[in-house]
Amino acid sequence: MQTSYSEPLSATGKNLRRLFWLRSVMIGFLALTLLLLLHLNIPLKVAPVTAALGCLFLLNLFTWWRLRLVQNISEGELLLQLFGDIAALTVLFYFSGGYSNPFVWMYLLPVAIAAVALRTAFVWLIAALAVTCYSSLVFWHVPLSHLHVHTLVDMHLDIHLVGMWLGFIVSAGIIAFFVTRIGQSLRDYERMMADARESALESERILALGTLATAAAHELGTPLATMAVITGEMREEHADNPSLIENLSLLRKQIDRCKGILTSLTSSAGQARVEEAAGIALDDFLQLTLARWRDARPAVLVNARLDGPAAMPQIAADRTLGMALVNLLDNAADASPDRIDIDARWNQTELSLSIRDYGSGLSPETAAQAGTPFFTTKKEHGMGIGLYLTRMILSRFDGTVILKNHPQGGTLTEVSLPLGNLKVGQA
Repeated sequence: MQTSYSEPLSATGKNLRRLFWLRSVMIGFLALTLLLLLHLNIPLKVAPVTAALGCLFLLNLFTWWRLRLVQNISEGELLLQLFGDIAALTVLFYFSGGYSNPFVWMYLLPVAIAAVALRTAFVWLIAALAVTCYSSLVFWHVPLSHLHVHTLVDMHLDIHLVGMWLGFIVSAGIIAFFVTRIGQSLRDYERMMADARESALESERILALGTLATAAAHELGTPLATMAVITGEMREEHADNPSLIENLSLLRKQIDRCKGILTSLTSSAGQARVEEAAGIALDDFLQLTLARWRDARPAVLVNARLDGPAAMPQIAADRTLGMALVNLLDNAADASPDRIDIDARWNQTELSLSIRDYGSGLSPETAAQAGTPFFTTKKEHGMGIGLYLTRMILSRFDGTVILKNHPQGGTLTEVSLPLGNLKVGQA
């Protein structure tokens, strides 16, 4: 089944939407003013003024239709719409006093929209057209002689000055509203650019770490093979020493684990994608990951609870995700070598995983810097990249990891992982 969605508007499209709302305010204000003047029996050529307002309304209706139909609006289309606004306003002002019309300031609105939305050449074109039309109205217009002498509501108020006052109020409101919205858009853009720069920096760090990991995998292959051979020879030579044999077996398991990690680092991306495409039940993935970790840390007592619906979601067997979870388990076991608790809950859309250790908890400094590259509290053997890599791996799937102190002592690590980007089907 295809999923329908609405693509976000382009920057020009958003500006056209602002023009739509601005024009709606203009039409409403001008229509109310027209009704008021007719009520006060001000002599006015109603037909052409109404026709100009109708053209503005039809143009706005067309704009609404375009915004619903197309997301990628071109600058040329926005420019033509601003031309239409200036043309309609010119006709309206020609039949309602010309340059003496108190609302002639509305010529500035298309100029303001152009200054925000269009390239410099188009802005000057709109400005020149507005100035030309305004200047033409000085010489050619239908005067409204009664506009300056009429009284309003039994008060000696010049209707022209009242119109200027209303125009100032409306223009102040429009400027405050739309400039605020435009300023917010600029702040959002700056924030988006800052996030993009941070993402690029994170990508560079990951690339550098990946390069180092590949080089390390190549360098470590030979020493590990030598250690495996020597361990095998020692087991044969000391077959009569059960205690030593047990230690050598544990050492061999650790060597095999290192070799497995190196193999996963150097495997081709294509091979990994084939394995991931097969899919695995979520509970099986968690149990296999936990079993591999238990083989490496057999001395740690693990209290694990896996709880989810009977219809298991099928997810891609992503190797990096398993490594991320192992990193979190290693951190918990390093802080609490005797015991850790694992609580995994999931449904068809999300996995929630909690890992609690019984260590000393997080200091304010550790809580503030946890997850940043090369920060570690393991002074003897920590590199400071495990939690950082985990955070980066989870972010690929829109997941998050949060560390906080448990109310009863120790550290609580909470993982939230949406399954949408991992799911390959239903069990």
